[in-house]
Amino acid sequence: MANIHYFTFTIAILELASSVAYASDPDPLQDFCVALDESKAGFVNGNFCKNPLLVTVDDFFYSGLNTLGISIVCIEFAPNGLNAPHSHPRAVEVLTCLEGTLYAGFISTNPQHRLFAKILHEGDVFVFPRGVIHFQLNLGKTNARAMAALSSQNPRIITIANTIFGSNPPVPTEVLTKAFQVDKWVIDHIE
Repeated sequence: MANIHYFTFTIAILELASSVAYASDPDPLQDFCVALDESKAGFVNGNFCKNPLLVTVDDFFYSGLNTLGISIVCIEFAPNGLNAPHSHPRAVEVLTCLEGTLYAGFISTNPQHRLFAKILHEGDVFVFPRGVIHFQLNLGKTNARAMAALSSQNPRIITIANTIFGSNPPVPTEVLTKAFQVDKWVIDHIE
């Protein structure tokens, strides 16, 4: 009888322990890694790192983000330019419109597929939740710029059209015609 209680207690503890999950980028292997495009430097987290003894404060002006758990990107938009629908499976994105007028939005997941979109002007900020498909479109007749911060040092990017229509080997046309409910000639034209 005692064995049954011990077994039940052990299962209950294991179940409780497995119900709590924490997820984040792994801890960095060093304080920082100033990324270089040289193969002579040390390789950490997918980048070659500048010798820490040679790092200066100027290295942290922009490029010193490797291994710190964030990414920053500047996006330049031509008139009517588009940052095509894509997602970042490992990161939340915070976009700040620096110049111009952008139409920014994301689409919620199944089953609702709701579009959340807004016109952004200089200084406006928009947040894209982790993993959702999102986009930005320059509505202006002049260039636009935005700065995006992502909550991962390796957010990854999945560009929807390139993934679906540019895979290697290609997704069978029959799958695409059924998925998009269009004729074969439409798929052939897109590809």
